[in-house]
Amino acid sequence: MASISANIEKELYRIEIKTPTGNILFADEPIEKGGKNKGFSPRELLASSLAACTCATVRMYADRKGWVLDKVNITIELTEEDGQTKFTRNLEFIGQLDETQRARLLTVANACPIHKILTGSIVIETTLR
Repeated sequence: MASISANIEKELYRIEIKTPTGNILFADEPIEKGGKNKGFSPRELLASSLAACTCATVRMYADRKGWVLDKVNITIELTEEDGQTKFTRNLEFIGQLDETQRARLLTVANACPIHKILTGSIVIETTLR
């Protein structure tokens, strides 16, 4: 389970986001939407979750296998068209990997927990305190 708290006060549209372990990051809206662009936009945070999870999952797998993976580069494009949201994920594996290993890491990337959440059934329950 993940637990996140967020709050916004009077400064438009600066949002402080905290984890129970004390990590803090800030989100904001772009200037063209009235924000000050002093943090990730909510859309960027969503895409960042997929990128971070993919990086970590691929790294963990390669480390367990003892493969020489020096670096993983990922770009994510998040677009919407005709009511459908699309994530385009581009992966680059830098290291001494053969084609079989590269193909396996691609499969592993598609098994990261955030990928599974985003491609599975999602329920959002909202309550008022």
